[in-house]
Amino acid sequence: MKPVELIARARRSAASAKLLVDAGDLNGACNRAYYAMFDAARAALLAGGEPVNSEAIKTHSGLIAAFSLQVIKPGFIAAQYGRSLRQVDQIRLIADYSDEGVDRERGLSAIEQANQFVEVVSSYVEGQPCRRS
Repeated sequence: MKPVELIARARRSAASAKLLVDAGDLNGACNRAYYAMFDAARAALLAGGEPVNSEAIKTHSGLIAAFSLQVIKPGFIAAQYGRSLRQVDQIRLIADYSDEGVDRERGLSAIEQANQFVEVVSSYVEGQPCRRS
């Protein structure tokens, strides 16, 4: 998948998160928020021009590590967005696997972080020459 396609998918997931919150499904919204970030992070890695181990970025931990190493560490995107990606991944785990689910404050925070992340990463991707598809 091309970076621009992943960004479009990330935006759809972020929009879905909003719809799910409005429908009262906070756990589902947190899931969609995280996957918006996951796809945006994949787009950033592919747009960055560095070789990307496609097997590593198919796992959550592999993608987060690669994003940190190849996008955050060189300073292409501020470190706070790497922290946001890790935080929202943890919230998604609670939403997907905990019997209690996510409290409203954390859930809304995850959605806001995802929206900011997608916009920042979109700006980064759009500013990069497309080196990989």
